[in-house]
Amino acid sequence: MKKSIFGLISLFLIVLSFSGCVNTGEKTASLIGVYIATATISFVLLLGYFLVIKKRELWFVVLFSCVFIVNVGYLCLSVSDTLQTALMANRVSYLGSVFLPIAMLMIIAKATKLKYNKALPYLLLVVGVLIFLIAASPGILDLYYKEVSLGVVNGVSVLNKVYGPWHLSYYIYLFTYFASMVGIIIYTPVKKKVSSSAQAIIIAFAVLVNIGVWLLEQFVDFGFEMLSISYIISELFLLGVNFLIQDEAKKNEIPSVTDNIISRSVAEVAFVQEEQNIINEEDSERIELFEKGISTLTATEKMIFDLYVEGDGTKDVLSKMNIKENTLKYHNKNIYGKLGVSSRKQLLEIANKISVNK
Repeated sequence: MKKSIFGLISLFLIVLSFSGCVNTGEKTASLIGVYIATATISFVLLLGYFLVIKKRELWFVVLFSCVFIVNVGYLCLSVSDTLQTALMANRVSYLGSVFLPIAMLMIIAKATKLKYNKALPYLLLVVGVLIFLIAASPGILDLYYKEVSLGVVNGVSVLNKVYGPWHLSYYIYLFTYFASMVGIIIYTPVKKKVSSSAQAIIIAFAVLVNIGVWLLEQFVDFGFEMLSISYIISELFLLGVNFLIQDEAKKNEIPSVTDNIISRSVAEVAFVQEEQNIINEEDSERIELFEKGISTLTATEKMIFDLYVEGDGTKDVLSKMNIKENTLKYHNKNIYGKLGVSSRKQLLEIANKISVNK
């Protein structure tokens, strides 16, 4: 990301040097070559966004498309040989230039978590269409340009324009967007709408680069549309912000290994405790049933029960009670049924628990 930005900034400086430090013939080739380069770069970035980015966003698609359209328009205008061709190329460049600020604003609004009415994007698009129709009117109406003719400067085709009464509408349109973006940049750190200073700085650069270049072009005639490069730099800046946001979202969604271990340990402890609670409840019910059952034992059954609790075995009980084995089995069946157990082992376990609790 940083290498791409530095590379494009270097290209920007190279264009500046070409615009004032070479001969006319070389300058012509250089300027057209740079227009071809910016159009190619913007196309590669648009194509790359579709091929590389899996989770694509609408406003980034609009942004990358607009930058490509703008640069195609600039390129076509630079090589136009008729006024009609140049006016059509001018309309193409305005098509991208008008809708590009909308995409930038919506991307910045999302990056800064700015809340807005859902109808706002549709309203902005409607206004954008109206501004584009005004900007595309030259050759049909004299609203935007009173007069327009095709000229050649340093071998590159340009439009010689006399601005009409509606030309100011485009300046107001751009100024409104630039002011809104600057307002968001100021609002963002105050309200802490971005999670890192890096995001705030990148967003600021994305906006200020275009503002600076646009203002510079109003006062200095470079013989070249510097915005063709600044738009590419801006889209890379905004794409960088998007990557930062996605990385932070992944970090928040995917807990660390330590968090996983702690969460699993807590879950296991909770599960064990739940099982223990269930066991304790079952034990208390069995003990309660057992104690009630003791009170229902007959005198003979109680004597046999006491002998079992004292540790006597079958032979001992048969000898002390002076009964036969079948009789003992009959009494055992009754004792187990009344106490809610199925064996002498269970009987002794519960009896031991009762004695320990007492």
